[in-house]
This record gives sequence, structure tokens and C-alpha cells, in this order.
Amino acid sequence: MDFLPTLWFIIIAMLWIGYLFLEGFDLGVGMHLLFSAKSENQKRVMLNAIGPVWDGNEVWLITAGGATFAAFPMWYASLFSSLYIPLVLVLLGLIFRAVAIEYRGKGVSTRWLRGWDLALGLGSLVAAFGVGAALALTTTGLPLDANGDRVGGAFAWFSPYAIVGGLAVVGFCLVQAAAFLALKTDGDVRYAARRFVAVALPFALIPLVVWVLAVQVREGTPVTWALVPIAAAAAVFAWFANRAGREGRAFLGLGVFLVAGAASIFAACYPVVLPSTLNHAWDLTVSNASSSSYSLGVMSVVACFGVPLVIAYQAWTYWVFRKRISGAHIPAPHIIEAAVRRA
Repeated sequence: MDFLPTLWFIIIAMLWIGYLFLEGFDLGVGMHLLFSAKSENQKRVMLNAIGPVWDGNEVWLITAGGATFAAFPMWYASLFSSLYIPLVLVLLGLIFRAVAIEYRGKGVSTRWLRGWDLALGLGSLVAAFGVGAALALTTTGLPLDANGDRVGGAFAWFSPYAIVGGLAVVGFCLVQAAAFLALKTDGDVRYAARRFVAVALPFALIPLVVWVLAVQVREGTPVTWALVPIAAAAAVFAWFANRAGREGRAFLGLGVFLVAGAASIFAACYPVVLPSTLNHAWDLTVSNASSSSYSLGVMSVVACFGVPLVIAYQAWTYWVFRKRISGAHIPAPHIIEAAVRRA
């Protein structure tokens, strides 16, 4: 296989893993807002925990999509045209989520807050499920013909793999968010999040385990199979660390679980970037779906400068806002009346 297409396959896989790791707890906090918080103060603590970082974390999604478009245009065209409906729903979910975060604090009435909480929670849920479904179908296949076009109706993409992938990302986001809240907050939110991880972790990660094993059984190699016990050990480590009150280690363990599990999926699928469920001769691979060597070369030079800057900026952001927050840090809500010029 050519070096540059393989390199960009690895880069795109890393971008998706980075997105799931960082944006995962953002989306999960949005979902937790619907059922975990018992008071307005707790909700504001949860929102302030992700406030400085949530929009920066979405950069990984934009970069992953842009890199796919530039490096593998056939992959991008076939995937996005086949998944118009779920990807539009993902976009709407992200829009509602972003607007809810910005608008929620502009009012104090119960109806206002409840409406934006619902928009934030459901938007996060839809976005997480849609991204998971899309990634699962990327690794298990779509009904594509020899031209890379989808065969079938608007819901030809809908399959058990799409459901498993959606549930996998939703479950991981919920647990990752709880681990993040336990690490980033103090007081009632911290202890409630720790309890959630202790109870939910063994069950919430099951769909992701099913996804990993399904890909390994079909396409796995000894190397990719070796990553599976690493992921399992990391999940067990995270559970015990959480029980011991070591929130940082629990969060790190979940991160290792994600990286090992997702890496095993992407590595098992290589060199196929989008399988055809109709005929494997029509699979899109890193060779037949990639851009020219010149384009990939220019992209590689740009990435050498751009990627380190993004990572450095985000690392700096997390360092600046590294301290815990609690209900005592949240001021009383207030509304500033708009000034009206009188005649």
C-alpha cells in the first residue's frame, strides 16, 4: 500500500478517536442534565465544567470530516451521500445543543430552563447516536454498488450494526461524562457522578464491546485481537479506580479503553475504508478512494504545523481551567433588563 494514503487513514482514525474522547464527555454531560442533576445549582455546575472546552472539542469533528473530504473524496462522497438522514439529524442535534448552551442562561423561568435543558439533552443524545451509527456503518459496510453509490431507499443504511454503534457511543459518552464530572467538580455532583460510574460502567460499555468483537470476528488479525484484552483491562481498571475514589485514574482508564477498542476496529478494517455489503470487490480502500499523491503531500506538510498547534492550544485550555468547581462557585441567577430609550 502507498505510504501517504495509509498515513492519512491513521490520521483520520486518530481524529475520530480524539473526537470521541474529548467530545464524548461534552455530549454525555448534556444527556446527564436530563436525569442526573437534582437542582438548578447542580445543572449549572455541570454546564460550567464543560463551558470552557466544549466548543473547542468540536474542532475534532470538523477536522475529521474535512480530512476525509480532502484525503479520501470517494470515501467522503459515498459515506455522506448514503447517510443523509442520520447526518442531518446529527447536525440538527449539534445546533440545538450549541444554541441551548448559549441561550439557557438568558432566562430564569422554569419553562425557559426546562425547554433548553430538553434541547441540550436530546440534541446531545441524537448527535452521539448518529455519530456512533455512522462510524459503525463505516467499519461494517453499506449497500454500495461498483460506483460507490448507495443501493436501496433512504433507510437502506439502517441495520443492527447502526443501532449497536449508536448505543455504543451513547453508553460511552454517559460513562465518560460521569468520570469527567467526578474529576472536575466537587460536592454533590462529584459524588453522584462517581456512583453513576460504579453502577453503569459494566452495562453502558457492552454495546461498544459488541461492536469491537463483531469487527474482530470478521476482519481481526492477531495484532488487532491483542488490543481487545488491553481495552478490557483498562475498563476494569477504571471501575476499580472509581470505586477507590481515584477519579483521574478512572478517567484515564476509560480513555485507554476507548483508544484500544477503537484502534482495534480501525486496524482490523484496514485497508478498507468503507466496505460494500453487496460485493467486496466494490469495497472502497485507501488506494482506490484516496486523493492524488501531490494533494496528500501538501496536506501532510500543512498537518505538520496545524495539528501540533491545535493540540497545544487545547492542552493549554485544559491546564488553565484545571481546577474543580462546586456549587459554591455558582452565583445566583440574574437577568439584566435591556435598556429602553424613552422619548
